[in-house]
Amino acid sequence: LNDDPSQYILTLSGTLRSPKIDFHPPFLMLMPVPLDVETEAVVTIFPRDFIRQSRIRVRLPELELADGTRTCPFSVQFPKGQNIVLSSDGTINELTCCISFRSSKPMSFLGEMVFIDREEN
Repeated sequence: LNDDPSQYILTLSGTLRSPKIDFHPPFLMLMPVPLDVETEAVVTIFPRDFIRQSRIRVRLPELELADGTRTCPFSVQFPKGQNIVLSSDGTINELTCCISFRSSKPMSFLGEMVFIDREEN
């Protein structure tokens, strides 16, 4: 550089990965229980390719019963927190999610719960 007319070309390349989360087990089947009795299952969430801390939220399905009333019989808790935290060595913590179901009316359901990070992914 210093008054040297030579040209220098710098080429940069990289790969950007989208953040993802994996679940274990990959699907959930809650056991049938009597009315007004809670059933629960634990799911482990494995975040991958996050480059900064984030927080997981869950959209729970609202169900319509035969009589037309709407209900959300599910609840979700994160006993160790719902923040995705990157450690100093680049690893990401796994999250524990407890999903429970309770209903005072008979029902069955097949559908999705949507897990979302703070950027709506």
